[in-house]
Amino acid sequence: MSGENAARTTIDPGEVAQFAAIAEEWWDPNGKFAPLHKFNPTRLAFLRDRLGGHFGRAADDLKPFAGLRLLDIGCGGGLLSEPMARLGATVVGADAAEKNVKIAALHAEQSGLDIDYRHTSAEDLAQAGERFDVVLNMEVIEHVADLNLFLAACASMVKPGGVMVTATLNRTMKAFALAIVGAEYVLGWLPRGTHKFEKFVRPSELAAALRPTGLEIRELAGVTYNPLRDEWRIGKDVDVNYMAFAVRP
Repeated sequence: MSGENAARTTIDPGEVAQFAAIAEEWWDPNGKFAPLHKFNPTRLAFLRDRLGGHFGRAADDLKPFAGLRLLDIGCGGGLLSEPMARLGATVVGADAAEKNVKIAALHAEQSGLDIDYRHTSAEDLAQAGERFDVVLNMEVIEHVADLNLFLAACASMVKPGGVMVTATLNRTMKAFALAIVGAEYVLGWLPRGTHKFEKFVRPSELAAALRPTGLEIRELAGVTYNPLRDEWRIGKDVDVNYMAFAVRP
């Protein structure tokens, strides 16, 4: 990254403080991160299937990510880092909130998992020359201070043939109604103020930001919630939540 970019930051202090304030609840399935606990099996299934297919791993392999170096940027308390490590990946978990990293490291130690947790930013990792087979960029980009700088830093760490998976919220009125009004104010699934509508990212904006980095989006998958069945599903509706599977050729 250039010296000019190095002087900029992707860290939004307000966002970091907000998540640090509730860091103790990361591993409480009934706490403030309950929606992520419920959502986790769906995104894990997506990651196992798509990454396994991309790297040619057998569907019945107990450790399909063995030999892969993986970055979980914005790792929070480690809800994705831990299952990735269990699936065989060598995991680096990074977060801008030091309290998140301490909670994640303690839980990993208690779980007998070897995960390299770091209190750092994407741009500092990129500046240090870190490289990964997989970068997980999940529910993060709608919280950063500089979207283009953040994506450029993350993309620069993807090795040739590697993958970056990004999960975020689309900036649509449907997303405003469901993810903010519904989830935060009506149902109380998330603390009020968790999301800021103006920071939601349209798929076209994500694609435009990734284009100069050399990453190619190979799949856009929608993630929808069915209230009657109380379950999340992967599909084609990207109006609210979506995941992008991008590859460096």
